[in-house]
Amino acid sequence: MKHWVLISLLGLGLVGLARAQRRGFFGGGYGGSSESGSVAEGTRTAREVPSHSTGTPVWTNLRGFEKDAFTFARIRYTSGRNSGYRGGNWLTDAPDSDLNFSYRLQQMTSVRTDPDGRFLSLIDADLVEYPWIYIVEPGRLAFSDEEVTALRKYLLNGGFLMFDDFWGDSAWRNVESQMRRVFPERGFTELSLEHPVYHCVFEIKEKGQCPNVRTGEESQFTGVTWENHDGDTRTVHHRAIHDDKGRMMVFAAHNTDNGDGWEREGENEYYFKNFSEKIAYPLGINLVFYAMTH
Repeated sequence: MKHWVLISLLGLGLVGLARAQRRGFFGGGYGGSSESGSVAEGTRTAREVPSHSTGTPVWTNLRGFEKDAFTFARIRYTSGRNSGYRGGNWLTDAPDSDLNFSYRLQQMTSVRTDPDGRFLSLIDADLVEYPWIYIVEPGRLAFSDEEVTALRKYLLNGGFLMFDDFWGDSAWRNVESQMRRVFPERGFTELSLEHPVYHCVFEIKEKGQCPNVRTGEESQFTGVTWENHDGDTRTVHHRAIHDDKGRMMVFAAHNTDNGDGWEREGENEYYFKNFSEKIAYPLGINLVFYAMTH
């Protein structure tokens, strides 16, 4: 796996996001289309997909240093049957979540980020070039045998996987069973807030729940931030799988939707301040920092 070095982080803190918002990044201004459209099988980057929100940021890196950048790598997967779960698929919240998060990471730290992002399958030969991968809405995720083998090798060789945006008991059972195929000898454990991932960049003191944007907007009147699925969806779980040396390889954000916090940041000021700024971005940035330094 390619060796990655994280340069010293600069200007970190929630106040930075607030200042960025006041400078005009909130509520659009990125440019880009708000039209939805189908995604062709051969689509390789988030940049090729029309915005589904307020437009996506555009930036460039110095010529010759394109590969010296963090890339938001989203995994394509097949959705199988899970009669107890209703949800989206591998493309949920793209491209806005991928590109907004990448822009904020570059804006808030000295880490340079790829301005296009990347769509990958687990069996792509260049998977090893990406130290951090993202799987969204895995409630109906179904790995092939070939993907199981490839993911196991990737993770044991230093890779990091984040699961996000899945709710309820049925979705959790599906993720757990799929990862048991990858690691029959390992299981998920609930993370303690003493884990280093909560203290490496932003100081995270609770496992905050990031709802979808409509629920989040209404929550200022209803107090509801959870989605209605089977089982207890009010409780946020951060579960992880570690390797033999204690390095976290897999992080699962259950009963929360960080992807919407990234995707929909420009649609509602209350949502931005209470969920994007306070929950989704700090957690995502801490996870990237952890993955790049462990």
